[in-house]
Amino acid sequence: MIDFLLATYVHNLDPVLVDIWGPLKLRWYGLGYLLSFVAAFFLLRWLARKDLWVLPEEKVSDFIAYAAFFGVFLGGRLGYILFYHIPEFGFSQISADPLLIFRVWEGGMASHGGILGLMIFTFIYARKHKVSWTGVGDGLCVVAPLGLFFVRCANFINGELYGRIDKTFAWAMKFPAAFSQDMDHTDKLTGNSYARDNAWLHLTDIDPELNNQPYEVVIEKARSNPELSEALGEHLHPRHPSQLYEALLEGLVLFAILLFIRLKFPKLANGVLTGLFFILYASFRIFVEQFREPDSEMILLFTKGQFYSLFMIVIGLGFIITAVVKKRKQSADA
Repeated sequence: MIDFLLATYVHNLDPVLVDIWGPLKLRWYGLGYLLSFVAAFFLLRWLARKDLWVLPEEKVSDFIAYAAFFGVFLGGRLGYILFYHIPEFGFSQISADPLLIFRVWEGGMASHGGILGLMIFTFIYARKHKVSWTGVGDGLCVVAPLGLFFVRCANFINGELYGRIDKTFAWAMKFPAAFSQDMDHTDKLTGNSYARDNAWLHLTDIDPELNNQPYEVVIEKARSNPELSEALGEHLHPRHPSQLYEALLEGLVLFAILLFIRLKFPKLANGVLTGLFFILYASFRIFVEQFREPDSEMILLFTKGQFYSLFMIVIGLGFIITAVVKKRKQSADA
């Protein structure tokens, strides 16, 4: 009975937290990033106060502000454009509408791009302020998983980045945003191509105003119309809430591991924590991707998330090896 109830739950959370005025809205996605930066600010100040970070406490606020813009936003957005948008859609959409690159509120941020952006930013920042690049990275890597946790929770509320179809898991749920893919799946199961037409006939029979409306209107109306939501759910397939898997593993579990190591081994060589972050994040991402609906085309046998994560493991090993060799050399010279 529990299995049945959960598997028939239709995701109907509203991505808008507060309507401010006109087009101005406070969205859960934006709040997720805001909470990430606030948490990073207080945690990095705490680490600096305990001499567990290479930067002094008074520089934390400026560092967070620059890292948020140049690292997370620019890196995350450009990473999405380069790694996902252009390979799937080509340059035509961007050449026709260049401002598309800057409309982050419409979605499209890549965690791998954000990580790469932070690597570049911290390298430049460390050289300018004459501190250890990997030392800066170690502190950032301890707090970054909390940001991943908040953003993945926001992804879940948005109903995006949902998981693969699976009717065997008790906590599977139905995501309206997966309508098109679910209709394709139904057509494959039945051997015909009537799934979309049947679904639309059913939905417009309940609410005739949906005729000639885009599907986004169906999702919006279903949030406040239980009958419409139930009807929509009849045409959707149960999926893994993979956003929550990522929030747990790439967020809370990774944060707990790295914070424990930071506190347990305060004299750890600069770069080891950075390397561990790369390896563990990539490993968790590779694991969770088997439950997540691929964003776009596969690369060989891997999803794009898995493929890019393989490089992160190699980079992480490089950070750790370099840190250990450098510390041994310093000990030998002492």
